[in-house]
Amino acid sequence: MSSTPRPQFHPTRNGDKAPLPFAAAEYDARLAGLRAIMAAEGVDACVLTSMHNIAYYSGFLYCAFGRPYGLVVTPSECVTIAAGIDAGQPWRRSHGDALTYTDWTRDNFWRAVRHVTGAGGVIGVEGDHLTLSAEQALRAFLDPAALRTIHTRTMAQRMRKSPAELALIRQGAQVADIGGAAIRDAIAIGAREIDIAMAGRDAMELEIARRFPDAEYRDTWVWFQSGLNTDGAHNPVTARAVRPGDILSLNTFPMISGYYTALERTLFAGHVDAASLRIWEANVGAHELGISLIRPGASCSDITARINGFLAARDLLQYRSFGYGHSFGILSHYYGREAGLELREDIDTVLEPGMVISMEPMLTIPEGQPGAGGYREHDILIVTDDGAENITGFPYGPAHNVIG
Repeated sequence: MSSTPRPQFHPTRNGDKAPLPFAAAEYDARLAGLRAIMAAEGVDACVLTSMHNIAYYSGFLYCAFGRPYGLVVTPSECVTIAAGIDAGQPWRRSHGDALTYTDWTRDNFWRAVRHVTGAGGVIGVEGDHLTLSAEQALRAFLDPAALRTIHTRTMAQRMRKSPAELALIRQGAQVADIGGAAIRDAIAIGAREIDIAMAGRDAMELEIARRFPDAEYRDTWVWFQSGLNTDGAHNPVTARAVRPGDILSLNTFPMISGYYTALERTLFAGHVDAASLRIWEANVGAHELGISLIRPGASCSDITARINGFLAARDLLQYRSFGYGHSFGILSHYYGREAGLELREDIDTVLEPGMVISMEPMLTIPEGQPGAGGYREHDILIVTDDGAENITGFPYGPAHNVIG
């Protein structure tokens, strides 16, 4: 048996650096913003642990599988801390340096973090992501003079998109439209939700690979729902077969290097009854009103109140399922969210040019009532200097989406 000590961590610079989603100057600008936050908060080093912040500042999107990952940012360094199971991929896909920790001794992750941060400093952490056990380990290994929570300020930075981010998000919206067209073409009486969903997913993944030949491909998905399954926005796909007169919900979600976009549409199979048509048209009206309200200077809560009033006047507000829209960027259904930019009553964020937000009203009529089902339309808008640019192209409403 070898007596050579096993390392607790080490660099794994295997191969050449891979092309990242953005140029180095983009990541440098993001890190400059983070370092300005650190200076304002008196932070010596940030230990970022969430998928969204690590991807935002480094370009690396990790797959945890129960292991800790991190990004340590100091005034001079940006170092990804990754598990040995990933070998050189975290280094290849990171802006800056990377350290691989081994699993030969427990808590080698924190030893690698301490190697970059040192001990006794003021440490910035994501208070909405750091677990109690991780905080205990951080305190034990880094012996910080203090912890500062910086997640609210990093979220605010992510909410204001750069021109490069807006260009990628526009492409994502176009890919979502392509997936929607493939789903529309696959809808038929007797077709299963799963088969229709796969048609949309495959079309989007092929298009992403065509547009971004140097990217990693992961996490693009579709929720295609029919009948009762439309009642929830996030209901998973099933093997239910489409029936004549069914309400349908098309939801495409292309993921490009961690950037999420979406298209959501209400459709009907073959025909739409009068009660359903009334609900559908009302939701389309709320959608169009909401689109008209998105502009710089408008607050999220004020937009919400206006749409609430529209639905209340039609005795439909009690069927509203959730808020009317949310931010876009590095987020997905299993990690990350920019909760400060959502169209809800309790959020007073004022829209600014460069923010990206959806308009997606949803009404759910309970089973057994006329017009039962979930109605949802979803467009993505970029806030501009004098209004908003709608980057979703797939048509909505009864004139376009009664299929067959």
